[in-house]
Amino acid sequence: MSKLTKNQKLAADKVEAGKAYSLKEAAELVKEITYTKFDASLDLDIRLGVDPRKANQMVRGVVSLPHGTGKSVRVLVLCTSDAEAAATEAGADYVGLDEYIAKIKGGWTDIDVIITMPSIMGKIGALGRVLGPRGLMPNPKSGTVTMDVAKAVKEVKQGKIDFKVDKSGIVHASIGKSSFTADQIRENAREFIGTINKLRPTSVKGTYVKSIFLSSTMSKGIKIDPKSTDED
Repeated sequence: MSKLTKNQKLAADKVEAGKAYSLKEAAELVKEITYTKFDASLDLDIRLGVDPRKANQMVRGVVSLPHGTGKSVRVLVLCTSDAEAAATEAGADYVGLDEYIAKIKGGWTDIDVIITMPSIMGKIGALGRVLGPRGLMPNPKSGTVTMDVAKAVKEVKQGKIDFKVDKSGIVHASIGKSSFTADQIRENAREFIGTINKLRPTSVKGTYVKSIFLSSTMSKGIKIDPKSTDED
């Protein structure tokens, strides 16, 4: 087992074992325990009392974070020629159709999000084997299959993310960077947690949100009291 560095030990000592912090406290503490030399990502892990194997307990959706994610998102828009100018103006990194479909078939996936139009989905269906495992397949539910591709590009660039509960019943999401202020972290986290709460399946009985942890890259997880997330 590797030995903790001085900074890692100091950080670990600041997090009280077993304690559930308020969201406000956690947002301040995560900045104190982050010692990376780069702008670390901040992640939320929310364990839900759902059975993802049941279709009526699948939790998935989209959320627009008030302060964005702090990440540079590479967007590819696959659209008809008449929509290319609007997509480019909205900030898409790559815009086109057949040439990019050919590149993807050849293994190119150097992108974070693909946005397309309903009329194009027939062509994209053949890319499922490449895009599916990487979570890149456009989906109407996440807003990435739309007639208004320009609007979708702007939303993604401004911090719109899609999420889905995994097979263990956990939702993972990156909600900012360590350079964010504590208030920005808290507001992003509260927006995300609030969205999760609104998506509670009617078939779920008992405790829905079982646990929430906030962490930064390489930091210890900070347990958050779910009841504190509605506090100002």
